[in-house]
Amino acid sequence: MSKPPESSLSVLRDTVVPIEMMLATAAKVLCSAVFVSGRDPEEAFRHSALWSLKAQLLPDALLQHARWNLDRKDPRVDISIALTPAAADDLIAAHRAAHPGFAADWDSERARLIGLRSITRSAQFTGAGQGSIIVPRDGDRALHFEPREIRRGPLASAGWSAQGAAAPADANTRAAVARALEAPFADREAYHAAVLVVQRGQIVGERYAAGFNADMPLESWSMGKSVMGTLISQLMGRGALELDARAPIAAWDRAGDPRREITLRHLLNMSSGLRCTGQDDTRPAWRYGLPEHFLPYAEALNISEWATERPLEFAPNTVGRYRNCDPLSLASIFYDTVRKLGGDPLTWPQAEFFDKLGMRGLVLETDRWGRFIVSGFDYGTARDWARIGLLYLRDGMWDGQRVLPAGWVEFARTAAPAWKNREYSAQIWLNSINEIALPPDTFYFAGGGGQYVFVVPSLDLVIVRQGHTRGWEGQREKVNAMLKGITAALAAKVAQ
Repeated sequence: MSKPPESSLSVLRDTVVPIEMMLATAAKVLCSAVFVSGRDPEEAFRHSALWSLKAQLLPDALLQHARWNLDRKDPRVDISIALTPAAADDLIAAHRAAHPGFAADWDSERARLIGLRSITRSAQFTGAGQGSIIVPRDGDRALHFEPREIRRGPLASAGWSAQGAAAPADANTRAAVARALEAPFADREAYHAAVLVVQRGQIVGERYAAGFNADMPLESWSMGKSVMGTLISQLMGRGALELDARAPIAAWDRAGDPRREITLRHLLNMSSGLRCTGQDDTRPAWRYGLPEHFLPYAEALNISEWATERPLEFAPNTVGRYRNCDPLSLASIFYDTVRKLGGDPLTWPQAEFFDKLGMRGLVLETDRWGRFIVSGFDYGTARDWARIGLLYLRDGMWDGQRVLPAGWVEFARTAAPAWKNREYSAQIWLNSINEIALPPDTFYFAGGGGQYVFVVPSLDLVIVRQGHTRGWEGQREKVNAMLKGITAALAAKVAQ
């Protein structure tokens, strides 16, 4: 077992510029970009690794001062920074610009950074099955689980199952969608990596940026939350879990512990009430220099402990808010439940779910204890994401077989009552406030940097968009412009 989360992070308590964790995140993302996705390391460093947590990684300052080293034989990635006075000044200036009005003893922080002299953080690739992990600050690379080989079938490009398709895709429709994607991919500031358009079960549009292809599992971030919600539904369908029963987490099952009232429904609806600061909280509330919501991406934590040992802040089902402790608690429940069923939690998603849909490229990464970090460390191909979107579009049916429990899709797209704007459901987003340029019945998976699976029942449509996190700040505007072009092209073909 690891140290409890609070004690293991105490060395970073009240840190102003969390340089150790910033480099850890960058090393982890770069390691997976190279060894999981197969991307060029310099391209991934500039477009993804330094931009993963929005402004919290101070990407412009790190791009100037941080240096990466890749060892393909080991295999691992190290990212280092020499904390010269100039580097310290740039980091502090970037932090102050990102958090205007935040008060700190900047002279002391400058002295602290310079006193560190240099920092190196590392990530190691554990294998194709579980991807990469952050190496702890002490350099201990020991794993507390045995990595598994995941047996997969043919790659995504080997074919497309047109289950549920009314007719072959019309060549003119494909040409119209292809034209609609020309301008978005020509815009270098859009950072599109992959776009796939499926209507009536058939691919009517597919495009990849230079250097990318249909077989590359790309950074998907919080779309993994929707996968975990779906995996939980599979266990519910087997009778192993109940939606409104107490969440089966041992740390909460003590007399007088208010967390005993948290149910599976509350966790799925991101309404547990567990204490966890987020990026929407003010900077003074962050105890470690990052929101607690981001800590699973920035340190070598035991994710199950981190999520389930958090105290309660609000009564369950009274406050809806986007916090990683809820899906990571679900991941802990998934792990323990599969073990009780006699299964292997690491191989279960592929063998018991993904294979049914022909999904071959989805990689769910773990911590050093083999627990899925589904809140963000996951990688998938556009075609794999389209398949799970199509499953939801078809109400959980695939090739005439029920894969998701009856009623699950309806529940998963029903607004969670504790969310004020009714924009969230069961680890899935709703278009209730018209943020997305698609019809109001749209529901979708979403991840940082503009990762999306849009499901549009009224148009019998699924659209997958994957991109680089460097385009985070402007991605919604760019994605919406692309969506308008796609739907206009499809509508024009219908009108003809």
